[in-house]
This record gives sequence, C-alpha cells and structure tokens, in this order.
Amino acid sequence: MKKLFLVFFLALFVLTKRSNAQGEPFTGPILNQKSLHFNAGTQGLGAEFSYGVLSRAALRLGVNFIPVAANNPFEISGFNSTSKLTASFSNIHLLADFTPFENASGFRLVGGAAYFMNANGNLQVQPTDKYTYGDIVLSPNDVGKLNMNVNWKGVAPYLGIGLLKAFPNHAFNVNLDLGSYYLRQPAARISGTGILESNSSQTGQFQQNIKGYRFLPVVQVNFNFKI
Repeated sequence: MKKLFLVFFLALFVLTKRSNAQGEPFTGPILNQKSLHFNAGTQGLGAEFSYGVLSRAALRLGVNFIPVAANNPFEISGFNSTSKLTASFSNIHLLADFTPFENASGFRLVGGAAYFMNANGNLQVQPTDKYTYGDIVLSPNDVGKLNMNVNWKGVAPYLGIGLLKAFPNHAFNVNLDLGSYYLRQPAARISGTGILESNSSQTGQFQQNIKGYRFLPVVQVNFNFKI
C-alpha cells in the first residue's frame, strides 16, 4: 500500500512539472473565467461550476455523492453470520481556489466548506446458525439482528491543495484535488432485535469509541470544460 501511494504522488509530481514546462506558464488573470467540472474520487462522483472572482482566485460550487454497499465484508471467528455494510454520503460544497505563485500556476491552495445532507454508515449482522441454551433452541430469527449506525450529517470545513491549472487554457484540462473534510462529531447508535436487542445499552461506549473519526480524505480527479 505504501508503494502504491508513493507511485501515485510521484505521478502527480511529474504531471505538475510537465504542465509548467510544456508551454503552460501563468497565462494571466483568471477573473471571469468559467468552467464546468465532472469529478471522481474518494468522495464519489460529482459536478462543479467554477468562476474566477479575482485575478488568482476562483470559487467552485458543486455536489458529490457516493453510495457503497458490501455483503459479508468480514468474518467473526466462532460466530457464523451474514453481514451487510452500507455507506451513503452526499454533499453540496463551496470551495475557493487560490493560486499563490505566478510562476507555478499548477499549484493551488483550496479551502471552503460543505453541507453533508447525507453522511451515514451502517453495519448489520445476523447469525445463520441455531443456538442452544440448555433445553432451549433459538433460531436465527430468535437471536435477531444487530445494527450499528453512524451519522456525520452537518457542516464540514475543507482544506487542501490543488495540482495542475484551475482553468483550461483551451477547451479542456484535467486537475487534481488532495485534502480533507473535517466532519462533525458522529452520532452513533446500536440497535437490535430478538435477544440482541439488549445490545442497545452499548450505544454510549460505541459513541465514545468512534468520536475521533472525523476526517474524510479527498483524492479527486477533475475533468474540466471551459464555458
């Protein structure tokens, strides 16, 4: 995994150098320039409208969404069960791009905020075997299901950097964003059915255990069309 990240960042460095070396110096103010972006990355798929508000600064208004679902993502030793992991994130965001150096137009500082209309993660576990307690035999339905839910809905600030030019010189270009959202402290809940219903009493401990999980990393490729 470390080697993969090293190769990725080396590739970004090469792309940035090529952008600055192959006839793409600072081309003047970006004031009033406009472009439409389609993007893909760790926060899913999205679209943005970008507008140059100053000679070296632009605003981006956009939306992103990511639905994820996985069946049986892990196994619990000694406990035969099925599990389902789901995550659903969607946001509307306003970001500012600032190009601080005239001779390095491929480097941008990026900041702003997003409102996450939806930011949920849920794990459901259900046993598949019967369980015997003395003379009592419990079916999987008697044992029940266990649900663990986490919600980060709300406003989240963003800070990061951008690589490659904010606007196309001609009709189209590609650039990248690297950064992170700082999500609100998550609201956690455990619920269950059957004999697993009593696990709801562990909600407080679950909340305590995940309260520090607030960063949403962003590694994103933007495909930009000048308008």
